Amino acid sequence: MRIAIIGAGPAAVGLLDALARSGEGHDITVFDPSPHPWRGRPYAADLDSVLVNVPPMLMSVRHDDREHYATWLGERGARFFDPLMGAPLVPRAMYGEYLEETAGKAMAGGNVRLVPERVVGTTRDLRVRTEGGREYQADRVVLCVGSGTPGDPYGLDGAPGYIGDPYPLARTLEGVGADASVVIIGSRLTAVDVAVSLGARGHAGPISLVSRGGMLPHVWQRPGGYQPKYLNADAVRVMGADVTLAKLHDLFRAELEEIGEDIGEIEADLRAALTDDPGLRLRRQVDLVDTPLQARRLLQQACHNVMPHAWPLLPESDRATLRRHSRLAVSLASPMVPVNGVRMAELFESGQLDSVGGVKEIVAAPSGFDVRCEGGTRHAEVVVNAVNPPPGSVPKAAVGLVEALLGAGLAATHPDGGIVPSDPRVHVVGDLHGGRPFLTSGIPEVVNTAANAARALTQG
Repeated sequence: MRIAIIGAGPAAVGLLDALARSGEGHDITVFDPSPHPWRGRPYAADLDSVLVNVPPMLMSVRHDDREHYATWLGERGARFFDPLMGAPLVPRAMYGEYLEETAGKAMAGGNVRLVPERVVGTTRDLRVRTEGGREYQADRVVLCVGSGTPGDPYGLDGAPGYIGDPYPLARTLEGVGADASVVIIGSRLTAVDVAVSLGARGHAGPISLVSRGGMLPHVWQRPGGYQPKYLNADAVRVMGADVTLAKLHDLFRAELEEIGEDIGEIEADLRAALTDDPGLRLRRQVDLVDTPLQARRLLQQACHNVMPHAWPLLPESDRATLRRHSRLAVSLASPMVPVNGVRMAELFESGQLDSVGGVKEIVAAPSGFDVRCEGGTRHAEVVVNAVNPPPGSVPKAAVGLVEALLGAGLAATHPDGGIVPSDPRVHVVGDLHGGRPFLTSGIPEVVNTAANAARALTQG
């Protein structure tokens, strides 16, 4: 079987590894013009301050071997050990090395080739066309094109001092003066990367996170060993089409009663996230990294292990409720690692960093930018865009390809964003796959969908 894999990021690595281990001798062609294939945008060479944001057990590209990455890391992770997390938290560039080596081993059989060209279209009979005008005939096509590219929320593209895409920070922060006033648009994990990296470079000027709500990501708590008995994917499968938010809430309550915790405490804490001072809340969360309480850990697990199964079954009214609380949900589901929590807390406590909600407008002004918020206007010399693209958005480089797939009837748009295959010969792996929860997908979800695609390909 001739398989065309479009994109050479982590999703493609998981897919190639699964296909290689299946023992099937497919003829596989991977298309990607990137100068750093297999790493994707997040794991290219960058500053050491740009860390993998989750513990090693959640970063394996093998869905059935959670220790694969940790084993690869071995003694190399010792110098990046975070005592608060109880695990090594390495620079993302090092994880990129893991992806490259895993892809290399999967290609060792000789049946995989990498074509360094962009795919711009495909026909109904699966002739894949590249930007250079070449065509390749395929029997199956798998899209692994990654997440969308950052937008320009305030129309600042091209303005002096505006950084529209912060990565790689090693390049984009190089031109930022040591005493410059910096505004970072957003307050999620990308914003944390920027602020922490500025601090690591010895930046002395003021740094402000500006966003609509001002809410920071939660801080990872040290992973515990408790496995949920009630709030798990099996419970969702049993409920099937009868699943609702109310029933999931009941399962969560039962889980906490099982271990002697009060659901009211975690609910009160989550409500307070909307109004708490971000710096003070951050310090409290750092102090609770090793708490024995399991409630927040269980909710985070549910976001990634339960919600992907429940989301497509929930009534639309329940999905709308979750979307209204998306900022809180993303903050909970995608926490910052403790070492970054400590660094951010220190920046807050020194007065160098603040977080400002209610941003209304950012406009280019003489010698910088004016940031208009509910509390007034502040000036900045540099603005860094750390707003992530919405889940399911199409990367600019893949727009032509997606339009061709839609036009040929091979795929269809999903009302929640992204696309879904309309033809069994086409598969979509990763952020672009429609019908996922609005939470940004992580490596576990990507490799699970890659494994599902590999099974479908080997059985087809």
